[in-house]
Amino acid sequence: MSQEKHHIVSYKTHVFVLLALLVLTALSVAITRVELGPLNTAAALLIACIKATIVLAWFMHLKFESRFFTVMVSAVIILFLLVILVTFFDYSYR
Repeated sequence: MSQEKHHIVSYKTHVFVLLALLVLTALSVAITRVELGPLNTAAALLIACIKATIVLAWFMHLKFESRFFTVMVSAVIILFLLVILVTFFDYSYR
């Protein structure tokens, strides 16, 4: 027998998540108009990470799953960030 828990998320929560994603998308477009030098890419990546976290948490139901899944996804994200960091260092010192 399956003991799956079903969770119901209110429309109000979905609207807030949608608005947050829209605001972050507008912010990522607006950041291209501001001259920050090399920080433009870092700022855009930071905004994209925040949006991905929101999508993972609410739309992929990670917020409602057990801590095991949260730890595993966090480990994968940390590994991915380490690979990106090593790639940036490799590119910077060429």
